[in-house]
Amino acid sequence: MKFTLILINFLLFTLHSITTYSLPFVVFHGISDKCSNGGITHFTELLSNWSGSSGHCIEIGNGEWDSWFMPFAKQLKKMSELSEGYNMIGLSQGNMVGRGVIEFCDDGPPVRNLISLAGPHAGIASIPFCGSGIWCILADSLLKLAIYSNFIQAHLAPAGYIKIPTDIANYRKGCKFLPVLNNEVHRNSTYKKRFASLENLVLIMFEKDEILVPKQTSWFGYYPDGSFTTVLPAHKTKLYTEDWIGLKKLDEAGKVKLFKVCGSHLEISTSEIKKNILPYLLDNVSTTVTKSRSSGLLWPSSFDDEEKILTPAKTISLRSWKF
Repeated sequence: MKFTLILINFLLFTLHSITTYSLPFVVFHGISDKCSNGGITHFTELLSNWSGSSGHCIEIGNGEWDSWFMPFAKQLKKMSELSEGYNMIGLSQGNMVGRGVIEFCDDGPPVRNLISLAGPHAGIASIPFCGSGIWCILADSLLKLAIYSNFIQAHLAPAGYIKIPTDIANYRKGCKFLPVLNNEVHRNSTYKKRFASLENLVLIMFEKDEILVPKQTSWFGYYPDGSFTTVLPAHKTKLYTEDWIGLKKLDEAGKVKLFKVCGSHLEISTSEIKKNILPYLLDNVSTTVTKSRSSGLLWPSSFDDEEKILTPAKTISLRSWKF
């Protein structure tokens, strides 16, 4: 009898461990930043504690300034704890690195959910602000010379996703990264298949974002070719209607979630983290998430009459630089 009770308790413990297991998650930090940033460390620890998942921040380059010049991280294949799959959280430029891993990486561990905070998915129309240091002055000077030149494209990571609406021909010819990532020129069915395999695509836009131009790029919204006068919602762009990367397929399957938070670029409250991010790190996400803004009918018809939201207390900054 004693042996039977021990066996039953062991089986119950094992079953509990299996049913409460959550996939690990990986955080890709933003431009001109590093994993040791206190805000990113706190953010990763909070989500790890709340979800019961192991969280990892992947350094893009070797530190703060290297993140401008080294847009890819190659450590993921070496991390055995990710072999069964993981969730990905991208912070600003980190989303471009993350999407590159999803679309371009052969034989990498599967990504279940991509949670994007302030991702420049459709491009940006100006260089992100980085400060007044020598590297930023150099970057600005180089951009003024020739943003789509081979030299700048090869040495300055943000140049790879700058899309000037009034210079589309040179963008498609000279920009080395975003046109490939978004399947704009040569349609690659493998890239599309990999991106469309996500279980959830969570897109978070920041209400007061002045770093991303336009801020709606966080939801794949962008200027129409040839004009700066308006911003098209994602479902009115060719990327969506012609389904270059599988965004429309994900959306029609109810897998695209749109959220707007009140802060400036990468400034988010703990309550917003719990509401918009935490549910997608849990193993029972399909039953935990009961409300989502998905399908083409729920994309904003325009960005002129967006709802206003109140500023909550206790915000966390996921970037180390200020201005």
